[in-house]
Amino acid sequence: LGVKVDGTPGRLNPFNFLMNRPGLFYGQCSEICGANHSFMPIVIESIPVNYFIKWISNSVN
Repeated sequence: LGVKVDGTPGRLNPFNFLMNRPGLFYGQCSEICGANHSFMPIVIESIPVNYFIKWISNSVN
């Protein structure tokens, strides 16, 4: 994916990312950042826009 976003272990770090196809995409921490570096997996779930809008609508109600 080629995405680089800095994060702090133990904290959520949300960001916006536009994908052109649905699916689950897996990654790994890209820097040796500390003792738990190898335990920082990344998962991005991409869904169609209409599914997202439906999910948001249901979450608000």
